Amino acid sequence: MSEAKNPVFEMLAAAMQANGVVSRQHTREAILLHDEDLPWVSLPDGSQLQLLQVDLNQNLWVVRNRLKPGFCIDTHYHTGPVFAVTQSGEWFYKEYPDKINKAGSYLYEPAHSVHTLTVAEDAKEDAVVWFAIFGSNVNINEKGDVISVLDAKTILMVYRALCMAEGKTCDKVIVFGE
Repeated sequence: MSEAKNPVFEMLAAAMQANGVVSRQHTREAILLHDEDLPWVSLPDGSQLQLLQVDLNQNLWVVRNRLKPGFCIDTHYHTGPVFAVTQSGEWFYKEYPDKINKAGSYLYEPAHSVHTLTVAEDAKEDAVVWFAIFGSNVNINEKGDVISVLDAKTILMVYRALCMAEGKTCDKVIVFGE
């Protein structure tokens, strides 16, 4: 018994074969940034920040931080996952001092992982770390009360303001959703 041929399916199959399974229509070019394309700006806590990309629709922010020996940030958690690659230096979480992130290390933080990023006082060099952060960064005090919140929109606003204050341009930050 032969199956009846579906003309719609045959038309779609012919179109896919004629144009390839993956359409090249409306393709986009990759965006390349070099270190010198975006400025480093100083933050009040003594660290430096380089904002690479922000997707306001997904609340994603991709940054590179430069953290001096003795640096310690507020205890915090993220509402989404965080991916980190240490490019140089060393750092750890105060809650897990035996798990040291070194140059070349990759770290995955699940959402709601509570931690305090720390660079040892006797570190030999700055820790430079690349972070891709989904969601908000919620800073908390010792009691667990929220003291501040950072998200993609806030970090973009802060970075632009700091660049302007330092007379630097940040036109090459990759921004989606504006």
